[in-house]
Amino acid sequence: MKFLRDLLDRIEPQVQKGGRFQMFGALYEAVDTLAFSPGIQTRTASHVRDGLDYKRMMFIVVMALGPCLLMALWNTGHQAALAIEAGAAPLADWQNQLFRALGGEYRSANVLWCALLGALYFLPVFAVVHVVGLGIEIVNAQLRGHEVSEGFLVSGALLPLILPPTIPLWQVALGTAFGLIIGKEIFGGTGMNFLNPALLCRAFLFFAYPAQISGDAPWIAADFISLDGFSGATLLAQAAVSEGALYRADWFAAFYGNIAGSMGETSAFACLLGMALLLQTGVASWRTIAGTALGTVAMASLLNFVGSDTNPMFAVPWYWHMVLGGWALGAVFMTTDPVSSAYTDSGRWVYGFGIGALCIIIRCVNPAYPEGMMLAILFMNMFAPLIDHFVIRRNIARRLARSGT
Repeated sequence: MKFLRDLLDRIEPQVQKGGRFQMFGALYEAVDTLAFSPGIQTRTASHVRDGLDYKRMMFIVVMALGPCLLMALWNTGHQAALAIEAGAAPLADWQNQLFRALGGEYRSANVLWCALLGALYFLPVFAVVHVVGLGIEIVNAQLRGHEVSEGFLVSGALLPLILPPTIPLWQVALGTAFGLIIGKEIFGGTGMNFLNPALLCRAFLFFAYPAQISGDAPWIAADFISLDGFSGATLLAQAAVSEGALYRADWFAAFYGNIAGSMGETSAFACLLGMALLLQTGVASWRTIAGTALGTVAMASLLNFVGSDTNPMFAVPWYWHMVLGGWALGAVFMTTDPVSSAYTDSGRWVYGFGIGALCIIIRCVNPAYPEGMMLAILFMNMFAPLIDHFVIRRNIARRLARSGT
């Protein structure tokens, strides 16, 4: 590390304002602050100092996503191996060609082979997201004359988790650029956006290229279309068309993530492990997560009570909703985004409850879109400032009433 520190110190005068390579100042600063603590730190008594700065907070969130990232590697390959063992054909893509060239075997019981196959689908998506995203962050920082924000670390880790394994890489690049530029950079960068950039990226891809991000085919990296008795549809999609789909399914398999879906959002168990770290470190608000769970239970129970003869989703209980689709990943990592969520304690309850209730409404009432967490969070992102506004006004009114003025 001393060698790297000395090297960066020698480069620094060249990339500062007036240096020969000042146009690379933002890139230098990103590398420097990623490897070492910032050179300029507040030390006087007039500042509030905390061991948890913005960079450390982002790293904690990325660490909390670790179980979901590992699950993405294994389950992506596992689902493909299950389909191939059932008689499906491997896709004619470079991932399967390389997998076979490395001596890989399509065995669902072999964790290492499944992880290798899953890595061949997940890691290219992960790499494209980071190359495009970091490039946009660095260019934007250079144009605006400010530091490169570590905020992209979380968006860059979340985005590959909510995409299907078979999505074309050029769509990944386009969606990443749209989510960052339209969702964050045009508003001033990290801390100024009111929408979650990762979810905005997925929403763009869903509406722009629905064939690659919805339906049955994208979720399993195998050609199962001509295979009788096997479907690549997610459990949530099956539940939307058949009331008996969940009765034939294993709730614990869905809880642990052994089901088809986006690469890293299938495991509620992995999300719970990450939630424990976020709550222990104080990075995430338990009120937002609890509000989301409460809204989900209330709305699902209401629809269970109302019932429907034509819509099987009305009969899905709340404990199934929590392990299907992107509910767990959204509730733990996206509703608690400190930038786009509510800030006040009371507002977090309202904000979370709204997300949970809207998620169930969209899943059950909208016949064209069985998932609902993405749209529910984006919708409540827009109302978070308004919720905080009314909470603050109510608190001011109460204090004025107590003081008698």
